[in-house]
Amino acid sequence: MRLLKRIITAPFVFIAAIIILLEDWLWDDLQRIAAAIGSLPIFRQIEQLIVRLPRAGALALFLVPSAVLIPVKLLALYFISRSHTVIGLGIIVGAKIAGTALVARLFTLTKPKLLTFGWFAWAYERIVAFKALVYAAIKSSAVYKWLHAKLVPFRDAFRLWRAERRGWLSRRWRAVNDGYRQIIAQA
Repeated sequence: MRLLKRIITAPFVFIAAIIILLEDWLWDDLQRIAAAIGSLPIFRQIEQLIVRLPRAGALALFLVPSAVLIPVKLLALYFISRSHTVIGLGIIVGAKIAGTALVARLFTLTKPKLLTFGWFAWAYERIVAFKALVYAAIKSSAVYKWLHAKLVPFRDAFRLWRAERRGWLSRRWRAVNDGYRQIIAQA
């Protein structure tokens, strides 16, 4: 019986391990990217408005990305149903990355107000505790350890490549940001 259970659950553990690895690796990077975009003057003003929202407004705003992404995911399903699988999957992956970045930034901005709702604080504590249990179970599995050992060299190589390219990218970012500030100053 145990062997059957392991055989049935192995693919799900493998998929969950991939998702957890990607989420762990992307969450911080996506938050940094969203924070960098938020440092642009127009977005900084929007973020200041978000921080000053009343708690009900913060809750409504936090729920918006989920509602906005539903039509995007339906569009992806439309493409998949019309045999444009790559386009549909690309839309789903793009929406997931953009949605995660947006939700991460919005949560960072609205978390103090959201936690003033008793039910939200209660749910947040339970979700964080449940997530920790699931992560611990998956991270202790042989599948996760094997996958982690195989993917860490790729992640490290990517980070090294990105660090070498950082000068080029930061120069471009600075040029765009300076140009934007000049346009705003002239207006």
